[in-house]
Amino acid sequence: MAQKTAAKQITEGIIWKQILVFFFPILLGTFFQQMYNTVDTIIVGRFVSTEALAAVGTTGPLVNIFNGFFTGLGSGATVILAQFYGAGNRQGVRDTLHTGVALSLVLGLGVTVLGVGIGPVALRWMKTPDECLGLASQYVRVYFAGALASMLYNMEAGILRAMGDSQRPVISLIVACLVNIVMDLVLVVGLKMGVAGAALATVISQIVSAAMLLIVLLREKETPLQLSRLHIQPKLLGRILAIGVPAGLQLVMFDLSNTLIQSGINSFGSTVMAAWTAYTKTDALTWMVSGAFGVSITTFVGQNYGAHKYDRVRQSVRVCLGMSIGTVGFISLLMVLFRRFILGIYTTDGAVIEDGAYIISVIVPFAAAFMPVEIFAGTMRGMGDSLRPTVIICLSVCVVRVAWIMTVVKRYHTLLTLCICYPITWVLCALVFIFNYCRSFRPRLEQV
Repeated sequence: MAQKTAAKQITEGIIWKQILVFFFPILLGTFFQQMYNTVDTIIVGRFVSTEALAAVGTTGPLVNIFNGFFTGLGSGATVILAQFYGAGNRQGVRDTLHTGVALSLVLGLGVTVLGVGIGPVALRWMKTPDECLGLASQYVRVYFAGALASMLYNMEAGILRAMGDSQRPVISLIVACLVNIVMDLVLVVGLKMGVAGAALATVISQIVSAAMLLIVLLREKETPLQLSRLHIQPKLLGRILAIGVPAGLQLVMFDLSNTLIQSGINSFGSTVMAAWTAYTKTDALTWMVSGAFGVSITTFVGQNYGAHKYDRVRQSVRVCLGMSIGTVGFISLLMVLFRRFILGIYTTDGAVIEDGAYIISVIVPFAAAFMPVEIFAGTMRGMGDSLRPTVIICLSVCVVRVAWIMTVVKRYHTLLTLCICYPITWVLCALVFIFNYCRSFRPRLEQV
């Protein structure tokens, strides 16, 4: 009954209210998911060392590359399931559910093998300083050893959200976040396990959240998960890959460009590395909001597109775009005004705070320019087109960033030239998405 009510809310009613009803649980869930790394960062920065803080930060792009591709690959299942659910095709929902969970298990094993085996080598390719390399290697080995739980949770949460249930994934993350805080205090502060303890605390938390949602899916009355039916249907897998592979490649290209940027950051030394780490954690709320709007519009469009409510799809794009730009703009203003106070939460090192404040003042004021990318890309994926947003983002963001690092930053080795590649690529990509949506997708919705 809860699922039916949620689905009705998405396909009927006042659009802005229904988007917010769906948005806030996703935002809250993303907040607690981000808390895993934020708590690790605070505790490592305050109870271990600046080098340990820099080490945890430098692993971020690498972790995102491995997780990003496989998570993007699995996202194809959630889009298809949302369309089946909106169309009332229960057999399609059931088949996608079991194929998606089975796929997540395979993907999780792949992330573990590749991450543990290649991770430390990749850190060397990223020019991680020697004083941080050993600590960073410890972190990625432990983290990737538990990647299966992360992949399973992401698939489970995506499946529940596709069916209109955005609340139970939040509950599982709240519990897992509390577990993570306790385990950080025990392993890092109490047992002095350093960055390895922080990574282990994150893994334990992810196991808890994955286990909780697994129980939820097993107990579902309408479309329960049955372990005996777990298998990958080839025809359905093809549809999942058609959407998931472009999404996964986009995330990989995005994170590869960020990894190259991280290599540039590493060249400035451990102080700037620590400052960049503190900045990314400070800026996390912006991207939590951005991602929550992106997930909301993808699921909202997916169900309404499956239900053939095309006018509702078109209206939701305008509403969601306006809300996302306004919200992110307000958050960015607060971050710029209180940047030194916020950075002081992560470190007491004055040099790190000053560098972090400079980075924020250059990048954060332009964050709202990325919102058209998030909304239009989510809309296209919800309609089943995953290739076009991938191509747009890879060319206008990833390729441009790589070219910028290899030319401008190489010639003018300053923190400013490194930072401004973010605003430049955000604005460029947003303009391309606006043009593509107005030229192709809006006319398609108006003609059907």
